[in-house]
Amino acid sequence: MTINVAFIGLGVMGYPMAGHLANKGYQVTVFNRSHDKALQWQKDHQGKTAPTPAEAAKDADIIFCCVGNDNDVRSVITEENGAISGMKPGSILVDHTTASAELAEELNQACQAAETHFIDAPVSGGQQGAENGLLTVMCGGEEEIFNKVKPIIESFAQTTILMGPAGSGQLTKMVNQICIAGLVQGLSEGLYFAEKAGLDQHKVIEVISKGAAGSWQMNNRHNTMIQDQYEHGFAVDWMRKDLDICLSQGRKIKAKLPVTALVDQFYGEVQAIGGGRWDTSSLLKRLKATD
Repeated sequence: MTINVAFIGLGVMGYPMAGHLANKGYQVTVFNRSHDKALQWQKDHQGKTAPTPAEAAKDADIIFCCVGNDNDVRSVITEENGAISGMKPGSILVDHTTASAELAEELNQACQAAETHFIDAPVSGGQQGAENGLLTVMCGGEEEIFNKVKPIIESFAQTTILMGPAGSGQLTKMVNQICIAGLVQGLSEGLYFAEKAGLDQHKVIEVISKGAAGSWQMNNRHNTMIQDQYEHGFAVDWMRKDLDICLSQGRKIKAKLPVTALVDQFYGEVQAIGGGRWDTSSLLKRLKATD
């Protein structure tokens, strides 16, 4: 049976994710607020474009969404001409946006009212993971619905796990961002210390990356950090948006996040020196800027 899918949001993540779906043979209809981007995607891949999210969702069995923040999601999903208004009964909305757990619960209720289904499914792996089809996807929702969408999600993901009911995917993504914040600050301080101590930073990473200090961030970011290049990953502006979600949720559930709060302040300092679009490893540049 042919599965029709819609993909809403063709940013640095959504563009390749929708491409993988088309390459796997799914019938893909895309919507992007900048229609020129949708037309470019159509040139690059087999698929259709739609003038509104509702039109994109009209004939789709599964509707994927990957946009910027809570308000962006609402604008393309629940507001006028949003995807839910066009979804057919029994279809499934999968939101890959990193957003709040409250929004996930809101969308789940809206889908139930429309006799449709919802999975919150934020991703980790960045632009490189999206382009290579190697994302990690953490999901919240009903197990029966998750099992239906998992094989399709695996078109662009290497790991897809159901974490619990709606909202659980977003809560898990918060854990991911909390961990990354501390890791990147630690790596930045380590490289900064190594340089100050007169050590060969590349040799330092070569030896410590094989031990307990090793991490994805160390393996994939140390070289560009040493070269003072910060155009290779997730932007500081977006990380601050995510950390604000984490800190807000932490206050709600009375979870202490002192390191996360401190690193969030450091990213604010990066923004203040013009680094809002630099990648998250630019915490090192902040340290050097204070010399």
